Amino acid sequence: MYQIMKKALLFCVFLFIRVSVWGQETVSTANSFIALLSDAQKTETVFPFDVEERYNFHFVPLKRRGITFNEMNPQQHKLALDLLRSCVGEETFQKTKEIMQLEVVLKELEKRKPEDNYRDPGNYHFTIFGNPSTKSIWGWRFEGHHISFNFSFNRKTLVAGTPGFMGSNPAIVLNGPMSGKQVLKQESDSGFALIHSLTAGQLKRAIIDTVAFKDILTFDKREALLGKPEGIRYSELSKGQQSLMLQLIRVYVFRYRPDFAEKMMQDIQKEGLENLWFAWAGYTKPIIGKGSYYRVQGPTLVIEYDNTQNNANHVHSVVRDLKNDFGGDLLLDHYRKGHSH
Repeated sequence: MYQIMKKALLFCVFLFIRVSVWGQETVSTANSFIALLSDAQKTETVFPFDVEERYNFHFVPLKRRGITFNEMNPQQHKLALDLLRSCVGEETFQKTKEIMQLEVVLKELEKRKPEDNYRDPGNYHFTIFGNPSTKSIWGWRFEGHHISFNFSFNRKTLVAGTPGFMGSNPAIVLNGPMSGKQVLKQESDSGFALIHSLTAGQLKRAIIDTVAFKDILTFDKREALLGKPEGIRYSELSKGQQSLMLQLIRVYVFRYRPDFAEKMMQDIQKEGLENLWFAWAGYTKPIIGKGSYYRVQGPTLVIEYDNTQNNANHVHSVVRDLKNDFGGDLLLDHYRKGHSH
């Protein structure tokens, strides 16, 4: 027993040290990145934490605030990627790069001219909110077509990473150099694994519509409100099915770096796993041309997945922390109180 307690204590000490180092590295990287910006770039990229722009969340190609990869020199480009890498898991970092490369695939599929920059793997924006330091509240955003991560920090502690959106068009690349590539395979496979595990009686509760919705219902809304949960409750599942549901949740939560993801999982469990619901709409087999949608909803959590567009070969997926989206109200209040004198 003593040895077990000793190992647990050592692990906690290790995790505390690693979290502290992670946070310090992120603050340092953000400041190094800002230091490399020209005055004109800073004007477009660095804002106070409490500006309305921080809530300007979307995942389609449009004009955004912030510096893009296209405008960066090699040093800035490296630090921008280092900043992203300090906040997300390694697998998410790789998925992100693959989603950006799908812009090249789309440009080809849509037969766009070389000078047409609507599909552009360099058109992803980095925006800083507040003053990154170990004594302040601050945040930053990484966003472009099919990617949106919104990070909020209290000093060097990452307190929020949502909305966290990832999309993929095509969901499965059907031809060309990237043929067979399915960037969001985990999100798809985990959802279908859970729905396929249900009995006929459970399916009647879980399936809320025979036709999938045209998009995720929370879309780009500032508040991810969906009303009363629908579908089947976690407590109505068998032990094996509950395990599959938790695996599905972890796919989304562990988009983030491990220390933050573990804390997010603890918060979900604290609110009661019995309060989680799983809902499905549309076709229950992964077939191109047959749309599908699922969501997980709880007191602090919304996860949505939708694959209906472009002949059901175009995925949108998102995780929202209902308590801490965009940093949450409490963090914003602390920021404003700290700037009221």
